[in-house]
Amino acid sequence: MDFAQQFEKAQPYAEFLNQYATDDQRTRWENFRSSIELTAEQRELLASFTRDMQVLVLAGTWCGDCVNQCPIFELFAEAAGCIQVRYADRDDNPELAEALMTCGGARVPCVVFLSEDGQFCGRYGDRTLARYRATVAKLQGAACPTGLTPADSVTPAVIQDWLNEFERIQWMLRTSTRLRNLHGD
Repeated sequence: MDFAQQFEKAQPYAEFLNQYATDDQRTRWENFRSSIELTAEQRELLASFTRDMQVLVLAGTWCGDCVNQCPIFELFAEAAGCIQVRYADRDDNPELAEALMTCGGARVPCVVFLSEDGQFCGRYGDRTLARYRATVAKLQGAACPTGLTPADSVTPAVIQDWLNEFERIQWMLRTSTRLRNLHGD
């Protein structure tokens, strides 16, 4: 799978929502986004990023997990100008969904991290460790959040889990011999 090509075909956040979200879905995404914020320390960390990162997100506007995670990526991109996030709809991209199957299924969101020149660096998703811990703690309930409510008590930990992964990839890029040679640093 050529993830760089998939990134080029994918859409920025607003275009993705405009094409795929119903009015109700858009409201859920917007409500969640307005209910979250980064801490000063998280914004400071993101502002320290220097390497361009391409972030490809396989998602669905109908998915509660996407509602409760994808807006987080947009906060990261706003805080770090070197992060470019693009979204691909799972159902409109079956070949990408197949390449990113998780636990035997086409789970979303699934995030693929690429270098500035489209080299694969890693993938993460569909949920973070904090979200899985919360889900396991209440197994008798619904297995997938609905995205109907704003941020919950687990959300700050989910934001940090995602930030940890973005940071890991950033430091991978920053210390890459190939990229250090390319940038002369």
